[in-house]
Amino acid sequence: MLYIMRHGSTDWNEMNRLQGQTDIPLNEKGRKMAESAREEYRSVHFDICYSSPLLRSKETADIVTEGRGIPVLTDDRLKEMAFGVCEGIMDYRTDPDCPVAKLFHDPQNYKDPPEGAESLDDLFTRTGSFLKEVIDSELYKGKDILIVGHGVMNMSIICQKRKIPKSRFWDAGLDQCRLMGL
Repeated sequence: MLYIMRHGSTDWNEMNRLQGQTDIPLNEKGRKMAESAREEYRSVHFDICYSSPLLRSKETADIVTEGRGIPVLTDDRLKEMAFGVCEGIMDYRTDPDCPVAKLFHDPQNYKDPPEGAESLDDLFTRTGSFLKEVIDSELYKGKDILIVGHGVMNMSIICQKRKIPKSRFWDAGLDQCRLMGL
């Protein structure tokens, strides 16, 4: 079985600041969220955990798996979507002049990302290669796998595994430190 979880809260989450691949650590609230998730999901079996190498995801993975002897491996393909020059901005969902706002309102037409950013196709290619090269063979062996990642990156995996079109990219939703089975 494949499970996916989004990292706990960061100071930038609290400020509604676009993180992308900027390496922001969990804040105290985020650590408590991960500790609560560890207790809530203690009875869910995981053979292995794959995590984004970014601090907020790796720390969440380490806290959630703590004391269970579950290996936590990082993979760069699980990093959050790159937003280039837009990383760190606020009001990215509501400002119509923001170059990444379309991703959050009309994802299938997010075709012209700003400098240094990825398109949805780029993200799907990156995460799709991880699913094909790593996850599919582990699932074939009957492994129970946890992926700890990020909001947009996780949605790309959910869409691919559930065959959800990009027009419905945000439909599944995944709150921080909540477990979703795929």
